Amino acid sequence: MPSISEKAKLMPPSPIRKLVPFAEKAKQKGIKIYHLNIGQPDLPTPEVALNAVKNNNLEIIEYGHSAGNLSYRKKLALYYQKVGIDVSYENILITTGGSEAILFAFMVCLNPDDEVIVPEPYYANYNGFAVQAGITIKPIVSSIKQNFALPPIEKFEELISKKTKAILICNPNNPTGYLYSQAELEKLAYLVKKYDLFLFADEVYREFCYDGKKHFSILNLNGLEDNAIMLDSVSKRYSMCGARVGAIVTRNVDVLNATLKFAQARLCPPAFGQIAAEAAIDTPDSYFKMVYEEYVERRNLMVNMLNSIPGVYCPMPSGAFYTVASFPIDNSDKFCEWLLTDFEYNGQTVMMAPASGFYSNPEHGKNECRLAYVLKKEDIKNAIETLSVALKQYSKKI
Repeated sequence: MPSISEKAKLMPPSPIRKLVPFAEKAKQKGIKIYHLNIGQPDLPTPEVALNAVKNNNLEIIEYGHSAGNLSYRKKLALYYQKVGIDVSYENILITTGGSEAILFAFMVCLNPDDEVIVPEPYYANYNGFAVQAGITIKPIVSSIKQNFALPPIEKFEELISKKTKAILICNPNNPTGYLYSQAELEKLAYLVKKYDLFLFADEVYREFCYDGKKHFSILNLNGLEDNAIMLDSVSKRYSMCGARVGAIVTRNVDVLNATLKFAQARLCPPAFGQIAAEAAIDTPDSYFKMVYEEYVERRNLMVNMLNSIPGVYCPMPSGAFYTVASFPIDNSDKFCEWLLTDFEYNGQTVMMAPASGFYSNPEHGKNECRLAYVLKKEDIKNAIETLSVALKQYSKKI
């Protein structure tokens, strides 16, 4: 039998989805599962986006422009300008989700075996994109004890070699919910200019910033016109993950021209996704006010309940809708699997994402899990109560 490629063997499975078979078997037994494992918002997609798809009068779903529909790019540029990012439609290339934006950025800006420095824990799929692009991620550990703040710049500089071509951050961060400040980003900008690197920023959670804190885009850092590449998506902003529409935004013309060639090879972004995304820009401010208030309440409920459990520590995240907590357990992978295979409380259990999958060294996340507060408050309350009972039972097991 022919063997698969070495790249296929290196491609990592999703740590977020690998427990799905266990969850499916639990559901077959009639057990209710509270899904805290995945960032799928339960809040409604804006009506303007849904109506644009329902009421369109297309007679042919034809190919679009490889860079994305012109009308959408122009409208998206107005959105960025509204939030204080001064770009034109010519600085934007639409992608098939934020995932493709990251993959294109890797392939355009780095050669095989080049390195990109990423603070960890980081979004696990960065590993898969790196394998596809043939590049290497050099992780730099941030600590739950410091609430996952940006590691000292000296630590970044220690990792820089001749192979280093970029630094990648997610802001606000997935999986930790940490929001990098302007001061932290300016420290990165200093390094980027000193060593002439690219600075990638995954800014898909821009709208989700709490406690009066504001998001600061890397596109507003001075002197990084050729270095800064922002990666974006409509998935979380408008609760439309299935639309699969993202964007690369940069003032670097060479990067945009090269990215267009990759975009031409995949022809064009999704037609209906772009229709929905373009319409979604007209979402009223009242929608975002509702979303903000709901997530703040969910966050506070989850974090406070977690911290009331003996042996659990959970920082208060300032952005996104995730948090990483440490638990009095021996192994987060085993614990999360056990929750689905051997535990139930009042006919229910909890599904979380082991944090080991968000670190390059699984040992760093051995007693940590990522939780997403994307469920209604009553479900979060029941889920954490269930988790508290599970931890008591598990402590007797170990």
